Amino acid sequence: MLNLNSSENPEFLNDYIMHLKVVKMLAQRTIEEYYMDTRLFLKYICNRTDGANAADISSVDISKMTAEDIRKITVSDIYNFIFFAADERKNLERSRYRKISSLRSFFKYMDRVAHLIDKDPCKELDVRTPKSARPKFLSLDESLRLLEASDSTDSKRDYCIITLFLNCGMRLSELVGINIRDIDFYENRMEVIGKGSKKRTVYLNKACVDAINKYLEVRRSVKAAENEPALFISNQNHRISKRRVQQIVESTLEKAGLDGKGITTHKLRHTAATLMYQYGDADVLQLKELLGHANISTTEIYTHLNDENVRKAVESNPLADISQGKKKR
Repeated sequence: MLNLNSSENPEFLNDYIMHLKVVKMLAQRTIEEYYMDTRLFLKYICNRTDGANAADISSVDISKMTAEDIRKITVSDIYNFIFFAADERKNLERSRYRKISSLRSFFKYMDRVAHLIDKDPCKELDVRTPKSARPKFLSLDESLRLLEASDSTDSKRDYCIITLFLNCGMRLSELVGINIRDIDFYENRMEVIGKGSKKRTVYLNKACVDAINKYLEVRRSVKAAENEPALFISNQNHRISKRRVQQIVESTLEKAGLDGKGITTHKLRHTAATLMYQYGDADVLQLKELLGHANISTTEIYTHLNDENVRKAVESNPLADISQGKKKR
């Protein structure tokens, strides 16, 4: 657990962490990652200013840093820090990209919330999402195969679970937490509890409504579960566990011949978002609301995926191999 008022930190860092917890209501793990990345960056800046050895900065004292020190930081300092993370600390691409996200959040707070700096140096960063950070997802054909593999007479529940993942883009914790009373069958929507205990509305299309209704017919016949509020129940007639849902997805992927592709329940969330962006009319702002993202930068990862498809489309043009002086019959 983080000490939000540590005397080892400058006051603005403690205030920033409190902002993430109380105002942004981020998950504890996310707050800890932002804190560790930002604190490491401040140690790097402070250490470099003192001219000390850059290899080990764990003992660097940052408690006396001021907002004036932050105002002196440039985009070059941030690039140098990312190089330091790669060269000295051997951080992989995904870890370096996370540090960039952490610093973007920190400087945005210092600029727009705390008003302690006049210019956000991260606005000048030119860093694209690394390929390794781009989400894995199923294609449309693979998604249809997954649904077919879960569509058995004895498994209305499992089919409903897969359908909600692929159509609504919800998180595992959100799906497990659904109560029957959360569903509005008149408006075809339901409330789910997302990250930071934030409620959001998930709209249900025809496939979702149909799957839920067929599953409820089976569920209502289970007398032992009459007093259980959860939508999805286990064989013990209690709220289904996260691990059981993961097992259902793993088993269905295997039946569909899609195991070994690194697909998880969270990758099904990526699949839903990607399909809606590529085949539907959803724009980035709509996806942000649908997925419950706090920052649009998180959602923009799906536009990068689409950019890759555009590049492939250009390369597949039948004129792609034609050059001056070369005829193709």
